[in-house]
Amino acid sequence: MKKIINDPAAVVAEALRGMAAAHPDLLTIRTDPAAILRKDAPVTGRVAVVSGGGSGHEPLHGGFVGPGMLHAACPGPVFTSPTPDQVQAAIEAVHGGAGVLLIVKNYTGDVLNFETAAEFAAAEGIDVRMVLVDDDVAVKDSLYTAGRRGVGGTVLVEKIVGAAAERGADLDTCERLAQRVVAGTRSLGMALTACTVPHVGEPSFTLADDEMEIGIGIHGEPGRERLPVEPADGIVRRLVDAITEDLAFKRVLLFTNSMGGTPQLELYLAHGIAERLLAERGITVERRLVGPYVTSLEMQGMSLTLCGLDDELIDLWDAPVHTAALRWGC
Repeated sequence: MKKIINDPAAVVAEALRGMAAAHPDLLTIRTDPAAILRKDAPVTGRVAVVSGGGSGHEPLHGGFVGPGMLHAACPGPVFTSPTPDQVQAAIEAVHGGAGVLLIVKNYTGDVLNFETAAEFAAAEGIDVRMVLVDDDVAVKDSLYTAGRRGVGGTVLVEKIVGAAAERGADLDTCERLAQRVVAGTRSLGMALTACTVPHVGEPSFTLADDEMEIGIGIHGEPGRERLPVEPADGIVRRLVDAITEDLAFKRVLLFTNSMGGTPQLELYLAHGIAERLLAERGITVERRLVGPYVTSLEMQGMSLTLCGLDDELIDLWDAPVHTAALRWGC
């Protein structure tokens, strides 16, 4: 294992200290329990949007904390859910009096721990709602989930709902909006190589030099099928076919995501193919996001996400955002 780390057990804590040093104007970092907070939190009179999950998927979720997106993120250990007390502390830190919306990827540990935290916060008089993201079309159930996994669509839910909360939408409106985006979003990923979790010290699975995995999870979970490696045209077509067969789209946001080890050169190449294939299907790409936003450490691979759009969702996507990983209109 070659990584730029010290003690594998201290990776997350040291990374959080580095994040605090890099963004002192934007973030407040707490370490006990760990939380990444907006510098101006709590924002009085606004719904607070909170997310989180295991570390190793950066910039998800901490990189999306800031005006126009998340109010707080709870980072667990690498590929391990944050604890209920972590989430509860984050909820209490950012609650501005208008309620809290939890955006949670559909993984069993995340769901249980966020639910428990929501119950604790509700006992303190805070109105807390939770929306699950389950956009992965690869498998119905996996090693980590009951139902579909939450993957790339999480970023889009956080951005759109964060914009609505920033504008003063109430908790009911934010909850319905999140559910609507989840219902209209689908993703699928693939991998050429595995990643290595620091405290494990060896790859999470094995692929031969001439193999690829279609439908891989962001923790290295198995997907739909293992196949011989194909040129980019074939890979992207497989992803687009599976997503568009699962849900009918007309106007979309196309999110082309690196799993961590795929260079931007290859990612743009794949994005161009995806745009062409969607145009052939009569699907109009109206907004785009390309880059490493939901990663799996150093895994070489990519995912595609399609989110159905209308004028309201486009307006919220275009709204100003100022975070470590996404920034426009500010």
